[in-house]
Amino acid sequence: MALRKIVKNDLEFLGKKSRPVTVFDEKLAALIEDMRETLRKEEGAGLAAPQVGILRRIFIADIHCDGSIYKEFINPEIISATGKNDRYYEGCLSFPGRSFNVTRAHKVTMRAQDVKGEFFEFTAEDFVARCLLHEFDHLNGLTLPIVGKEVFEND
Repeated sequence: MALRKIVKNDLEFLGKKSRPVTVFDEKLAALIEDMRETLRKEEGAGLAAPQVGILRRIFIADIHCDGSIYKEFINPEIISATGKNDRYYEGCLSFPGRSFNVTRAHKVTMRAQDVKGEFFEFTAEDFVARCLLHEFDHLNGLTLPIVGKEVFEND
């Protein structure tokens, strides 16, 4: 396992859409383990492959909000997203020290593949749903400076 360098403040690169994963092999498994290790070190809630310089449709998320389980989502699709939170501030490992006001669905169901290529569905609410949607946005080249309004300490 190795720590990956996080792409920071690069709207041009992070604004690119990621390509689907088609090969499920040891190289993919190693990337996901590297992403897990990087996310643990950074103490974040989620990390998308573009944030470590890889334009593939992969992200991992802390699904228990305590660092105990990081689940991989490969080639994810949103099946449903319901309910809206009026106001929530999000940060991002790729935009350190900045906070953005973003409206997201309260509940989301995604269909994705795991590291072996097996399909699964996963439903989340509240903070975990926001995290999944945030990472999903990264795969589509959407970043907080695009989808949210930057919030300063005086706001």
